[in-house]
Amino acid sequence: QVQLVESGGGLVQAGGSLRLSCVQSGPFFIYHMAWFRQAPGKERDFVARISWSGGNTYYADSVKGRFTISRDNAMKTVYLQMSSLKPEDTAVYYCAAKTFPSASIPTTIKDYNFWGQGTQVTISS
Repeated sequence: QVQLVESGGGLVQAGGSLRLSCVQSGPFFIYHMAWFRQAPGKERDFVARISWSGGNTYYADSVKGRFTISRDNAMKTVYLQMSSLKPEDTAVYYCAAKTFPSASIPTTIKDYNFWGQGTQVTISS
């Protein structure tokens, strides 16, 4: 089993910044990791994903230029640096891991087989 534990969520004003962390534990090799988010009453949406090496990243259009995903494999941690936050960024943010290889790095929920419990991010206007 892989366990993912997110932290770093909280309440900030619009325009502020937060850094989310996701620490991995367990014996499996993780190929790729991603962040998703789910606002109240809405579906879980892709936010950003990163390759094992950290050299390949991809973002949803809604966060491009404001969010940065990174990872430290030695620390078994993936980060999501969020800046210029907007009220519409309010959601529960989930870390996801993929422990099997694929031809491409996915952005869909079904392609990630381990998930964290989520961390709440609330942006006030």
